[in-house]
Amino acid sequence: MKGENQNSSGYFLILGFSDLPEMQVPLFGAFVMVYLVTWVGNLLIIATVYSNAQLQTPMYFFLTNLSFVDISLTTVIFPRMLAGFFQEGTWISFTQCLTQMHFFMAMMAVEFYILTVMAYDRYIAICHPLRYMTIMNHSVCMWLASASWVMGLIEPIGHTIAMSKISFCESHTINHFFCDIAVLMKLSCSSTLTIELLTYIMGTLITMMSFVLIITSYVNIISSILKIQSDTGRRKAFSTCASHLTVVFLVYGSIFAAYFRPASTLSDNRISSLAYIAIAPVCNPVIYSLKNTELKKALRKNKNSS
Repeated sequence: MKGENQNSSGYFLILGFSDLPEMQVPLFGAFVMVYLVTWVGNLLIIATVYSNAQLQTPMYFFLTNLSFVDISLTTVIFPRMLAGFFQEGTWISFTQCLTQMHFFMAMMAVEFYILTVMAYDRYIAICHPLRYMTIMNHSVCMWLASASWVMGLIEPIGHTIAMSKISFCESHTINHFFCDIAVLMKLSCSSTLTIELLTYIMGTLITMMSFVLIITSYVNIISSILKIQSDTGRRKAFSTCASHLTVVFLVYGSIFAAYFRPASTLSDNRISSLAYIAIAPVCNPVIYSLKNTELKKALRKNKNSS
């Protein structure tokens, strides 16, 4: 075995974007702006929902959960990434690296579950409108949201335990801006076959299962919308789904672009990673603010009252 074994007492060097010295200032400014807009935009949605009685519905309850996920996801990555600018990377301990990896994977899983629950909520609202408030009562909404968070936080535990037991040799340098599991496996001098299988099985199962459930919900939703006689009724029904559907395509499109491609290219996927770590969280509040009529009215009302 060559090199020094990297165990829980060691450190990794996260390079971030240090290989682009001429871009340090514009990238730092752009990422600070993205982080601030993500926080402000999502907190604004949360505050607007909880301060307006007309928005106290299951759809907006799940939207606030999505906003919490986006804030949490960016907070797991951005502070340490920003700290690495204007220097040749940033050092992170093995334990901190595994912690970051765990909570990144957890927040992504929670996002998938919340998006799936939101699709189910729209399915009930449009396909079973008379039973909507009975089916999607407060207890059910709390259970669905809690289950999404608990399952998301539990899901990466197997990956984290398995990664804690492997050895890292020769290179301690992470050519990425966070501790991505695909990059860490590249640095290991131990067999990572078990972790790779676990990652592909669990990742594919969660991603594809939630995606299939969302598509199934929307097939039924579209079928019900097409049965509505009036054009106004069809437009109103579809408008309640437009924001969520846009976010679904944004999130899943970026995930598929980043991970559902040849394994040989996964060790340097910084640009594609930015799509779901930076672009999706900052776009979600913008999408809902622009496409959701009730939320736009509530935002304008809050602005005028202030």
